[in-house]
Amino acid sequence: MQSPNNDYNATSKRGWFTRFLDGVEWLGNLLPHPITLFAVFCLFIIFISGVAAYFGVSAVDPRDGETVIKAVSLLNAEGIQRIVTNLVTNFTGFTPLGTVLVALLGVGVAERSGLISAAMRGLVMKAPPRLVTVTIVFAGVISNTAAELGYVVLVPLAAMIFYGLGRHPLAGLSAAFAGVSAGYSANLLIGTVDPLLSGITEEAAKIIDPAYTVGAEANWYFMMVSTFLIAIMGAFITDKIVEPKLGKYNKDEASIDLSDQSSMDPLTKQEKRGLIYAGLSVLVLAGILALTVVPEWGILRHPETGDVKGSPFLKGVVVYIFFFFAIPGFVYGRTVETMRNDRDVIDAMSHSMSTMGMYIVLVFFAAQFVNFFKWTNFGTIFAINGAEFLTNIGMTGPIIFLFF
Repeated sequence: MQSPNNDYNATSKRGWFTRFLDGVEWLGNLLPHPITLFAVFCLFIIFISGVAAYFGVSAVDPRDGETVIKAVSLLNAEGIQRIVTNLVTNFTGFTPLGTVLVALLGVGVAERSGLISAAMRGLVMKAPPRLVTVTIVFAGVISNTAAELGYVVLVPLAAMIFYGLGRHPLAGLSAAFAGVSAGYSANLLIGTVDPLLSGITEEAAKIIDPAYTVGAEANWYFMMVSTFLIAIMGAFITDKIVEPKLGKYNKDEASIDLSDQSSMDPLTKQEKRGLIYAGLSVLVLAGILALTVVPEWGILRHPETGDVKGSPFLKGVVVYIFFFFAIPGFVYGRTVETMRNDRDVIDAMSHSMSTMGMYIVLVFFAAQFVNFFKWTNFGTIFAINGAEFLTNIGMTGPIIFLFF
């Protein structure tokens, strides 16, 4: 029998942790909408640029040691004119806007036809019982190829699979949610997130070098390794920590009804045939693409050096994302009869675009902020002065990675 003091200490610890989580939630709720944040940042940049220019904030270009880079004001007549005349082009010329929209046109076809959902179900439901957890987390990680489909399809499916195996469904739900959320930017493939991130990085890099380009494949090695790392760690935490804490699932005392397992029905013969035909179409597309890249005479190699680096192949990777989703998606849809003609394809593309309203609004304000920041020269000035500060305090070399 535990003493009253032990009960009191346990209650105090739970109370402290609960208060901590409540505090985190309260602080999170204080944050305004991301679109509002970007709008506020724009106003802040305009105001602070006037202050910085008034006080003569500047930095000496380390490349020649003579050129002085000064802060540019956006709070004067010239700055206001620049903002007004470039507001539209800032938006339309923002790299992440076009790249993400083009990629989602193809993804929309694959999603609406049912290809991605069927592939996800086939991957998870065919996994051996001992590997089901790691397979669910792995599927959650790679599901970001199709934007938020993992939340819609995989999370409830994982709960049903765990239920069917006699395991706690909340453990399966949390494993899938962890894979989808924690691994959202990792993947074995280049998806819709990568053009977005590379576009933002490129816009920032152009502050220093206007000719600098960042391809969507720039982060692939890190993403690929992270996919397996997150899958293994997510499965380990689920099996060794989360599920033991939840205890054995009691169906009689459960507050949710999972008796209907219709969503766990195996793939039909028609769906399997659709996946086979879609896979064959991927192989055909890959073969055609290889002919344009692998041979030395490949038309998608760099026209001057003949290398793959800096070639039209890498610069146009978003186009390949479009075709590698749209064509297999249509092939699958024709096979399972979810798509019959061009109208169905157009409807799928239109539907994917209709979900991008919030993103487009966000991009509008983000594009203004990035360009305002670039015009003021703040990026260059902060980079130069920041590097000098780190050098002066002796923080150079690998030690920087410990703090940044």
